[in-house]
Amino acid sequence: MSHQPAEGIAHGQRLAQPNPAFKGDTGQPDPELRTAIASGTDQLGYLRAVTLLCTSRLLMPIVASGDDSMDGPDPERHAEMAAVTIASAAGERALIGFTGIDAMQAWDPAARPVPCTLDDLAATVAQSGASHLLLDVAGPEQFVLGPELVAELAQGHRLVEVEPGQFGWMFVAQD
Repeated sequence: MSHQPAEGIAHGQRLAQPNPAFKGDTGQPDPELRTAIASGTDQLGYLRAVTLLCTSRLLMPIVASGDDSMDGPDPERHAEMAAVTIASAAGERALIGFTGIDAMQAWDPAARPVPCTLDDLAATVAQSGASHLLLDVAGPEQFVLGPELVAELAQGHRLVEVEPGQFGWMFVAQD
């Protein structure tokens, strides 16, 4: 897989301004979330991991894109910060996110963390030209959310377990 800054996400858009709910957050991973992701190997475990992700703080890595060297054809051009997508061998693109600062730094120590929610990340997937969301690409456990799930989450819907083993979408009704 190769990674590159996502196109179409300009500095100052939705995730460039961190959610004030995460003020003081140190980026440490939630052990319960990591356990749920590691246990998400069957459908029930996967859906339970998604329900926990819906209420968790995640991190979106921001990396420099462009040229900050003042050399080359346009010396006025400066580096900008951008979200990151990864392409699979099949050509599918995924926006990446992380469950903790340790996993993000294992991937790229120079990336800057932006605390966010799962629905924030899901909404950013389409803006970045991706179709999937990939969490913890460098481990400890990768977790992939596909296009249909990402589309629901991007609308602000949250997956909930309404009865043991039974799941549904929850959303806040608009007045």
